[in-house]
Amino acid sequence: MHFLLLQGAPDPLAAFYPSLTPAAASPTSAYPVFRTFCIANATAIRHLLTTRRVQTNEVGRCAYLFPAFALVARLADERPLGLIEIGTSAGLNLLWDQYGYQYGQDAVYGDPHSAVQITCTLRGANRPPFPHRVPQVARRVGVDLHVVDLGNADEVLWLQALVLPEHRERAQMLRHAIELTRHNPPQLLSGDGLVGLPDLLHTMPEEVAVCAFHTHTLNQWSVEARDGFATLLAEYGATRELYRISAEGLGRAYPHLELTAWHQGQADQRLLGYCHHHGQWLEWLDRSMGKDA
Repeated sequence: MHFLLLQGAPDPLAAFYPSLTPAAASPTSAYPVFRTFCIANATAIRHLLTTRRVQTNEVGRCAYLFPAFALVARLADERPLGLIEIGTSAGLNLLWDQYGYQYGQDAVYGDPHSAVQITCTLRGANRPPFPHRVPQVARRVGVDLHVVDLGNADEVLWLQALVLPEHRERAQMLRHAIELTRHNPPQLLSGDGLVGLPDLLHTMPEEVAVCAFHTHTLNQWSVEARDGFATLLAEYGATRELYRISAEGLGRAYPHLELTAWHQGQADQRLLGYCHHHGQWLEWLDRSMGKDA
């Protein structure tokens, strides 16, 4: 319904959407108008339900990815990173190193001049290993069953429709990230990540630290696919240094931010912290690397 309204057709239902009006009406009286809208647009709604996927590209999640990538860079002796994102949507989170971050008044990192400025509250007593310099990225590749094409206005509108109508700041950050990514597009591949991942791993340059990552992706996979993904990474990690960053809910109250590092064929898995689904807060738990880098 949000998508259809964003397309611009005038309808009384738009009065209840903060994304479409500066003073939205109370939702308590929305149902009769909502029902009428759904009946009138039944054919279009059925088409969307059968042809579209939920591919939210939540840029705020970079708030917890940023310190995780910083940790990987430290473990890899500050070598440039080779990134592979599974479930990349439009690839916006692949450009995490081109955004600005604020974790409190005295904790500002990243690019202060970027149009994308991400704010995150730190919880708990531990502080993530923030870097003095943003880690280098040598290559960035994203894989998705259906990559969102930022050159297609209809697909961009779908991304915007997936942001809750009352979340104006998220919507604005999404618009800025889309514009930035259009000018600095990463390599995006449409297809099954399990099928294409082996070739991607083996074509990464020897001098980079290879890091595969995913956020809120595995919940859309079968148990067999999750196991196959883990096996594939472990087999590659047995022959070459590899890192895996994941932030998945999988039935938990909040996502677990985890890192698995393979060195000389041995896997070291650690829980880095807990985080908000959209990156609004981060509780860092890992203390292996001490304070700021």
